Amino acid sequence: MIHLVLGGARSGKSRFAEAQVAELQNNVDSECFYFATAQALDSEMAQRIRHHQTQRESDTINWRAIECPLELTAALKVHASANSIILVDCLTLWLTNHLLKPEDDWQLVKAGFLQTLTELPGNVILVSNEVGCGIVPLGELNRRFVDEAGWLHQEIAAIADRVTLVTAGLPLCLKG
Repeated sequence: MIHLVLGGARSGKSRFAEAQVAELQNNVDSECFYFATAQALDSEMAQRIRHHQTQRESDTINWRAIECPLELTAALKVHASANSIILVDCLTLWLTNHLLKPEDDWQLVKAGFLQTLTELPGNVILVSNEVGCGIVPLGELNRRFVDEAGWLHQEIAAIADRVTLVTAGLPLCLKG
């Protein structure tokens, strides 16, 4: 099962996704993975990462954290199983990591990722920021990021079993 969870910054999307993992875990004896894509490139981001790590440590879910800022597809292939529940948080940070690399291999990376998603056993919940609802941003890289995120979301939504938009902590089922 593939579940795409979208929302803006501080919309409650991660909390909603974690609650979905807890619900799935109650129904099946499974191993829960938290695939983190953030990179601590500055002190503020390092603080955000520590905050998320602390929250997971006090959570009722026994998470196995996997740091995969770039190699998300490979990590999914290694850890997905019929009894696994994988939470990826978040796709837009993963996209950013790739767009900031000197060599631009995003289209190949994305194609491999989408193909892998269709083949994975178990449950995968993907969290991503919906960034296309505002004005067209200034700067070529910023516009490319918004475009690529939107296209990625559309392609995942097409193959996902469920798609949920979270706004103000409230989930709205878009598919499934």
